[in-house]
Amino acid sequence: MASVTCYGGAGTVTGSKHLITTRKGVRFLIDCGLFQGPPELRELNRQLTIDDPSTLAFILLTHAHLDHTGYLPYLVKKGFAGPIYGTSPTLALAEVILFDSAVLQEEEAREANERGYSKHKPAKPLYEEKDVKNCLPLCKAVDPMTWFEPHPSVKVRMQPVGHILGACFIEVQVDGLTLVFSGDIGRNSDLLLEPPRKPSHADYLFMECTYGDRRHDPTPAIDQLRDLVKNVIDRRRQLIIPCFAVERAQIVMLLLDMLHREWGESFPEVVLDSPMSHAVVETFKNYPKWHKPLQSDWTEMARNMSIVRDYQHSMESVEHFKPRIVIAGSGMVNGGRVLSYLEKYIENSHTTIALVGYQAEGTRGRDLLDGLEEVWIKGEKYAVRAEITHLGGMSAHADQQELMDWLSELQSKPKQVVLIHGEEQPALKLQSILQQHRHKVTIAQRNQSIILD
Repeated sequence: MASVTCYGGAGTVTGSKHLITTRKGVRFLIDCGLFQGPPELRELNRQLTIDDPSTLAFILLTHAHLDHTGYLPYLVKKGFAGPIYGTSPTLALAEVILFDSAVLQEEEAREANERGYSKHKPAKPLYEEKDVKNCLPLCKAVDPMTWFEPHPSVKVRMQPVGHILGACFIEVQVDGLTLVFSGDIGRNSDLLLEPPRKPSHADYLFMECTYGDRRHDPTPAIDQLRDLVKNVIDRRRQLIIPCFAVERAQIVMLLLDMLHREWGESFPEVVLDSPMSHAVVETFKNYPKWHKPLQSDWTEMARNMSIVRDYQHSMESVEHFKPRIVIAGSGMVNGGRVLSYLEKYIENSHTTIALVGYQAEGTRGRDLLDGLEEVWIKGEKYAVRAEITHLGGMSAHADQQELMDWLSELQSKPKQVVLIHGEEQPALKLQSILQQHRHKVTIAQRNQSIILD
């Protein structure tokens, strides 16, 4: 029988991998992401759960984020050689993200071996830059809103869904059924992207539920950020913003540019210490039809910031405590250049750390939001004396009301709604609401197979 097996993005918000097996035995993946968060989840990245990747016919990508694409180099390393389909901006962003992931893994493995804080002896990256290079010839761009056939027995269409540049929900027609995979659903009022398109029909709907149990803070993001910038100016504090390099960093850049215009000469220095964020700006420039036109110019925004381009410059920047705003990766504080700033300043009470977007369970960002008083960074323990806050108005994920609205154009109820990409509490809450609307709802579990009939 036909089935969908949820190897990741089930019971958690990371590691999205959904294997479709058709009645004729054709096997293909929707997304191919890395697990992030606690060690037990990250360890799953080294366990190849998909039997014989060489037999996969193709892979479809909803969008470029690491938890949806970051496993691709490893799967190619283990034998996958089929086409990888995504929209042009998705593939462009994925290239940037995957190279950054490989470089960070190599750097972290080298540092762990030098400082001896890894349990792996020696620590090794999951994959290297050469493995990313092997992925690139397999990538094939597809046009949104247009049906295509990646296999004679399978038809596919991708429709924009907000969230990040190039992101789409995916419709799959196979074995007389229509399957819809939401990917990550964006906001109705995103500063950069148009509202998500909505599905009109699905026999089986695999839907994210990241914020299925809550509404987002209605306070405009610019007002939240304005208050923090005022603290930098009036109280001479340092503001560190750990940021996701795709979309969130660009929105922060846009908002800071707007505030810069308000304050003028008194505006504090802004440091962008994220080469990937800067590279993503170039991708935005290359795909203007995929985002809203801006009054501000990307090039002008960059001129108003100190751009950190290499590791040595980053280390020099870390040493300069002064009233300023630092944007640095990574968004969940589990790696990247922001860790060097935290090593230096998390024990400083004149520092504010503003987290942006979703913080997955088990990540350092989530622990800080939950009030952790001591934090381990690169094998050393630090007391948390910095002020920790959250910019909730900048989430790229639909909240509970927006998730329900995304279903509003379905002409009939699916045979089954399968909730993916969410932790237990959000999934249970959204399941309850959907059941009140007479939907048949399953919460996916990792390695669970959903039989299609």
